[in-house]
Amino acid sequence: QLHIVESGGGLVQPGESLKLSCTVPRIILSTFTKYIWSWYRQAPGKQRELVASSEAGSGAVYGDIVKGRFTISRNNNKKTTYLQMTNLEPQDTAVYYCKAHRGNEEYWGQGTQVTVSA
Repeated sequence: QLHIVESGGGLVQPGESLKLSCTVPRIILSTFTKYIWSWYRQAPGKQRELVASSEAGSGAVYGDIVKGRFTISRNNNKKTTYLQMTNLEPQDTAVYYCKAHRGNEEYWGQGTQVTVSA
């Protein structure tokens, strides 16, 4: 069982940036690198959608709606996955969730709220 913790959400104005973090307290490196780490988001009244995904040794995958504006990265030493979001738009307002996935295993964090509003 992985206890995933997200942080970094908040209220920003259109055009601003935010950086989200996702980590599992006390996880060891070998465990961290086994999983595919992804960010999803869910806006009110909408389905949860993929934002970005990162697997050790493979390139990142991005949802079409955020290509060119968001960047997923991993710091293996810190056992943390990041989502750098730039040029935020009001339609990016959502709860952002981190997911760890490997085979039949799937773990979700509680989410962090991102609100983009003037």
